[in-house]
Amino acid sequence: MEATNLYRDPALYDAIQSDSGSAETCQALIERHRPKASTLVGFGCGTGRDLEILAKRFECVGVDLQPGLVDYAHHVRSGLDIRAGDMRTVRLRRRMDAVTCLGNSLAYLYDNDEISQAFATFAAHARPRALLVLCSPVSPVIRPESTTAVVETPEGPARVTIGYEWDLRTQINTMHRRWVLASGVIAQDEIRRRVLFPRELEHYASAAGFEIVDMIDELGTGFTGPIAYTAARYTR
Repeated sequence: MEATNLYRDPALYDAIQSDSGSAETCQALIERHRPKASTLVGFGCGTGRDLEILAKRFECVGVDLQPGLVDYAHHVRSGLDIRAGDMRTVRLRRRMDAVTCLGNSLAYLYDNDEISQAFATFAAHARPRALLVLCSPVSPVIRPESTTAVVETPEGPARVTIGYEWDLRTQINTMHRRWVLASGVIAQDEIRRRVLFPRELEHYASAAGFEIVDMIDELGTGFTGPIAYTAARYTR
């Protein structure tokens, strides 16, 4: 993922995530379904923006695949415990009251086996009755024409034109973006996300020992489209 999109620029990634609201929604779900939770592990935590908010309430550990994002997090959020690791295989040898996977991180796993591996990782870090909170696209963005928006970046406003492709067989939604940065530099990137429909999420969660207790759908930013926050309780 890092090599093919502008998220290789951690400061830009961090700026784009600034108004996601994921941390607040996640905390509300935990308060509703696991109010006594005190520890939390976040997989796919990026630069730690959401984790920084959650750390005001929970003892947190974050894990992300991309070393550049982890290094940036260490620089700008030095008080957080964020580690480089692959959510398919990492084992911290700790179990938490809450497990999270926000920022559509799960959608970057395209293969069914990889998705099952990620859910096995979630289960390996969950205490009995722990709550798993996922944020993931649950339906594709299908638009016949491209759209254009202005995005605030650390270097100033950028004009971005966005178009989408949808492959029904693979359930991959591809977003193509053309950026005109404040400096006048033009860049292009491509984001590929696997859409997991709600019953699919329930299937993977159940196979790993989780029971769905809540699911909230909402419209994400212009970059993400329809998403769902799914809360699942670990039953094993």
